[in-house]
Amino acid sequence: MDLALSTEQQAVRQLARDFVDRDVLPHAAEWDRRESVDRDIVRRLGELGFLGLTIPESDGGGGGDHLSYCLVLEELGRGDSSVRGIVSVSLGLVAKTIAAHGSDEQKRRWLPELTSGAALGSFALTEPGTGSDAGALQTRAVRDGDDWLLTGSKVFITNGTWADVLIVFARTGEAGPRGVTAFLVEADSPGLTRRPIHGKLGLRGQPTAEVVLDQVRVPGSGRLGAEGRGFSIAMSTLDKGRMSVAAGCVGIAQGCLETAVAYAGQREQFGKPIAAHQLVQQLLATIAVETAAARLLTWQVADLIDRGQPFRTEASVAKLFASEAAVRCANNALQVFGGYGYIDEYPVGKYLRDARVMTLYEGTSQIQQLLIGRALTGVNAF
Repeated sequence: MDLALSTEQQAVRQLARDFVDRDVLPHAAEWDRRESVDRDIVRRLGELGFLGLTIPESDGGGGGDHLSYCLVLEELGRGDSSVRGIVSVSLGLVAKTIAAHGSDEQKRRWLPELTSGAALGSFALTEPGTGSDAGALQTRAVRDGDDWLLTGSKVFITNGTWADVLIVFARTGEAGPRGVTAFLVEADSPGLTRRPIHGKLGLRGQPTAEVVLDQVRVPGSGRLGAEGRGFSIAMSTLDKGRMSVAAGCVGIAQGCLETAVAYAGQREQFGKPIAAHQLVQQLLATIAVETAAARLLTWQVADLIDRGQPFRTEASVAKLFASEAAVRCANNALQVFGGYGYIDEYPVGKYLRDARVMTLYEGTSQIQQLLIGRALTGVNAF
């Protein structure tokens, strides 16, 4: 669907589609089985400019608009959501946050490396005891002269074992959201330990870690933004992050549609291709409608961001619908494939496993419903 796409945006999407068809899809099943994508994929993403989209050229990025960013993430989601996640976190959650809230020194230090793929970033917010209630996090940062000492643990941290820099959120003051501050922590800092998390249901090729901090020293220059503003930084970052997740879900749904249509045209039962059976067409039509709806909701968010308009509620709407739709689309695609969909010879089983986590991270579906409800009623149900 090319609705409203400029020539430049169509070219970006084609570049991403060609990359996915050539360098991602042929390897996705293998990466899933071994629980690791090819580490060299980061360099190639950087060379294509995908890790610098929307970052100003003055900061080492490639510029571009948020719709182009979504188009790239759609294609990466169609190929392998593990690759999409690497980009969403290192660019969407880390580089964009440094660009928005970092000092000139922090921007000079990290943005050229992050946008080129020479370095990866990680967003360390979630803890073993705090997921949806991020304002209750327990990791602490205490002053030691001009430095800070960070102690605590984080979990389910995407890029955690590969990252060169982590944005770590820690408590520096009172209980609750107002006492949280953000820090840039270099991955080789003494006292920082990263343990890989294996055995995930989906996103198996994406590096995910538990991060433990034991008196990790961070200089005062490593604080990101003002003291006590970490929670607001995290929430504003996740607003855009939800658009990234929604775009990846559109890619999953599109992948389900393409593979299911192709298979339905080849597979024969009762003397004709299963595409000629009405109930199979119903499954395909449902996938197509949900894919189109998710795409337009996501593009709406990108358009609002690019025009400088409020987008928080629309991001929650897009993330909620697209993530749940991706699960439904993958489930319907698997039904088209029948028993063959249940083995990894075909991609629909992986699409289903990858889609399932999209309803959980960067705000569960239930959290999105509460955010939308608050926007509608003015009443906070948290």
